[in-house]
Amino acid sequence: MSLTSGLWAGEVTEGEKLFALKVKPLFAEKCHACHGDDPDKIKGDFNMLTRGALFKGGDSFAEEVVILGKGEESFLYLVTTRKEKDFEMPPKEADRLTEEEQGWIRDWIDHGAPWPDDKRIALIEEKYAEGEVVATSQALSADWQNRRYETTQLWAYRPLNAPDVPAGKNPIDWFIDKKLAEAGLEAAPDAEARHLIRRMSFNVTGLPPTPDRVKSFASAYAKHPGDAVKALADELMATPQYGEQFARHWLDVVRYADSAGFANDYTRPNAWRYRDYVVRAFNDDKPYNQFIREQIAGDEIDPADSEMLIATGFLRMGPWEQTGMSVFKETRQLWLDDVTDSVGQTFLAHAMQCAKCHDHKFDPVPTRDYYRMMAVFSTTQFSEREAPFLEEENRTGFAQSEEWVKAKIAGYQDQHARLLAKVKAQKTQESGEAKVGNNGLDPGDEASMSRLSKNLSRHKWELDRTRPIAFSVYTGNTIPVKSVSKRILLPNQPWGKGTMEQDRILAGGSAYSPTDPVTPGALSAAQSLGRMETHDFPAGRGSRRLALAEWISDRENPLTARVMVNRVWAWNFGKGIAGNPNNFGGTGAVPTHPELLDYLARWFMDNGWSVKKLNQLIASSELYRRSSRHPHPSQVRERDAKGRLYATLMPRRLTAEELRDAILWSSGELNLQVGGIPARPDINTEVALQPRQIMGGTASVYEPDTKPEHRNRRSLYAEKVRGLRDPFLETFNQPGPDKSCELRETSTVAPQSLTLFNTEEMQERSVAFAARLLAAGLNDLKTIDKAFELALGRMPSSSERSTCLKHWQAATQEEQGKIYKPKEFINWTERTVMAEKTGEPYSFIEFMPAFRNYEPDTQMADVDARTRGLSQVCLVLFNLNEFSYLD
Repeated sequence: MSLTSGLWAGEVTEGEKLFALKVKPLFAEKCHACHGDDPDKIKGDFNMLTRGALFKGGDSFAEEVVILGKGEESFLYLVTTRKEKDFEMPPKEADRLTEEEQGWIRDWIDHGAPWPDDKRIALIEEKYAEGEVVATSQALSADWQNRRYETTQLWAYRPLNAPDVPAGKNPIDWFIDKKLAEAGLEAAPDAEARHLIRRMSFNVTGLPPTPDRVKSFASAYAKHPGDAVKALADELMATPQYGEQFARHWLDVVRYADSAGFANDYTRPNAWRYRDYVVRAFNDDKPYNQFIREQIAGDEIDPADSEMLIATGFLRMGPWEQTGMSVFKETRQLWLDDVTDSVGQTFLAHAMQCAKCHDHKFDPVPTRDYYRMMAVFSTTQFSEREAPFLEEENRTGFAQSEEWVKAKIAGYQDQHARLLAKVKAQKTQESGEAKVGNNGLDPGDEASMSRLSKNLSRHKWELDRTRPIAFSVYTGNTIPVKSVSKRILLPNQPWGKGTMEQDRILAGGSAYSPTDPVTPGALSAAQSLGRMETHDFPAGRGSRRLALAEWISDRENPLTARVMVNRVWAWNFGKGIAGNPNNFGGTGAVPTHPELLDYLARWFMDNGWSVKKLNQLIASSELYRRSSRHPHPSQVRERDAKGRLYATLMPRRLTAEELRDAILWSSGELNLQVGGIPARPDINTEVALQPRQIMGGTASVYEPDTKPEHRNRRSLYAEKVRGLRDPFLETFNQPGPDKSCELRETSTVAPQSLTLFNTEEMQERSVAFAARLLAAGLNDLKTIDKAFELALGRMPSSSERSTCLKHWQAATQEEQGKIYKPKEFINWTERTVMAEKTGEPYSFIEFMPAFRNYEPDTQMADVDARTRGLSQVCLVLFNLNEFSYLD
């Protein structure tokens, strides 16, 4: 109905426009939750649903709520400014109104506080409202259904739209240079060869370049920079370390860990096979659309294929547990919430849980869409499924792992048996049944009984680590379980026992408050704005996840390719074209170069969804080899202070894993073996031995692998225990595995310098580095040169060489005559913890079988004074900014 129709009566006043377009939506968003949505729970007896109720006021105020024509004196306005100390509304600081929003209320009152009816409001919106209405599935409220969005916030839902690039032009440079020209900025020159190869080597493989590769690249770069960069990129991407580096990025997003978290933090003995699946996927350049399908629905694609079963480990990566003290209905709902949100963030850059309890505050995602997507997973069940090992899976270290686990089990069984014998002796002495509290166990013994039982079950589960089992799922009825402390078997009849869950919207997100029924589906805004063809989602026993996977990987889905291209861009340049890779919604940063993002998304799909080809295209650009230094820095600060135009590239610090791996690589200790069961590197002794409370007792101490070649693997393969973080990696901003990490953060804090300079780990790495250098049999000058080549990828200057030689000589003299005792490793420790029931401290002995035959890394006692002196130079090199930062 138009405003020119006969139903329109009278001119629209400014007050009516304010109410219809600003004030009414503001009340709905900020006020009605407490003052109108639930008639039975009106706080302060202040109802804001009608003009009459609003004017009436509430328990503590009445007459001056609204003084017509006097907005600044009206109580309704004053409480929003927080000038009325006893009445600050909305009460939460996060919901505080902006000055502009406060002004809407004041001006509305100044204009007589008109309150047009719904029909007139609709007519006002038709003529005057800004933005656009988005067609979605049914919202919880009519107001939300008809809300309008700023056009700029809907960019991600629209079909890809990019102009053609002139023939012969690199598309990346064409779009980037166009923006620079508009800003009147020149691009920085190419980076120096030594800076560029180091940057490329870490970006592509996560490791430093070899000295030979540095020399050959410098020669080629001097002749043909573009060809040299392209050739180096191809060479690096052909190494298995490429897949490891890009897998690390992906595993940040999906929250990979080798344990479940929460109170028990149970092991996930077969999660490592998913980690290795991701490494293989990037190394083999698995088409991204296939990568999506396999992780969401691999078991529905081919349940007989081990690779497909392993891939679905993605669906179980989040923290989760079920204990005898938790309610299955609730923990099941926690997983359904988690997996719905995880799929949304990972593949669609949408945090779905924002629509769990109410229609999304900022994006066109109604609550119904949230529960439609959740319904896709309501027939998905957990199982550790039989999955024969693939030929390409690394099974090195299986024997050593089983030996250690069995030794832990044997030690606990022995202690457990002795405690049981003590109880039996007490019963015999009393000639009858022991009473509760008089069972022959003192409080410490009783706590140990619980602790031993718990750790026995934990370690027995670890035996599955070397068995052909996939951490996976299946489709079937939901079967409630009381506790999950061991492997979940695949039932013979997935649709036999249990029940099929009813798919409904849950009021307030509560598993106990089901409301309207829903059918499986996806994001309706992407369907409508993206002009996608309708996809059928089966209900009942159908392959729901496969249908979702097909919808996500549809070429016409406006989100999917954009999301992955943006991630790959961010992994190369440290920031996305759209600044929040997990959030393409209204609160995420809009793209700096939307046409470039759309062009690359289409190019990505046209080139077989190939991540390697996308990386090759990026590497072929002039942008990729741009320096971080600009000849006119003041001009850049003035016109591109935040670096959004890419006049220069930004330096970055190595990630925690890159830093540890680079140190091990320089010292010659890094084991480059690809894949396999988790490694257990050395970590800080105090952290390793500290009591770690779990439900029912204390977890076992952390024990490193026995042999250096197992401990000193790439950090990607280090066992990732949610409840026990590696302090070195945590100090350098390794993200926790509970929440998806879209991009690594970089902080600069004092513990980082203390870690690199003072820790035992750095001392050992420095000694090993020195031993490696001296083993080459070079003279002193060439030894220093070699140290710089390995650590920094360059030769030292004459002054650096001279300074290092003098320091080496002085340190060697200082070390002369010093005697270092070999470090002793004891295979037991006494621990004191608090008993869970009584809160009283008790002590016990824990055996550590890893230290029976422990082979330490190179120690100070193993080398002479000259090596120890050189190790001080090596330690200094490890502490240079040049070692930790890429320019």
